Amino acid sequence: MATSSITLGAQQQLDSPDAGRVALKFFFNLMELWGCSVEQQRTLLGKVGNTTFYKYKQLPDNVRLPRDTLERISYLMGIHKALSIIFSNNRDRAYQWVSSPNAAAPFNGQSALSYMLAGRVVDIADVRRYLDGVRG
Repeated sequence: MATSSITLGAQQQLDSPDAGRVALKFFFNLMELWGCSVEQQRTLLGKVGNTTFYKYKQLPDNVRLPRDTLERISYLMGIHKALSIIFSNNRDRAYQWVSSPNAAAPFNGQSALSYMLAGRVVDIADVRRYLDGVRG
């Protein structure tokens, strides 16, 4: 019984407008650090339309993000964290890594950003799993 209460509480927190605002604020800050275009940002958010994207940019008080969008941002948070650990002595390199060509699988010469821009959640998850493996 206690477990389901904890799960319900966590779900309610994820569905809250505060969670949405925090997630979007993180996302837009990270996109600036990565140098992503508006089109790239829209793709990473799940190919959201222009109207939705610019609404999100305003960080509205009553924003409730779809589960898919929260999942995407969660993976991006994990990627950011892993890169911060891997490149703890060089923050600039941590931000550049995403756009740099990478010979490792699954990238096969393309950048992690290009790989993620295929637009599927699984592509973003793959990058996170790769980095989690690298950092051990």
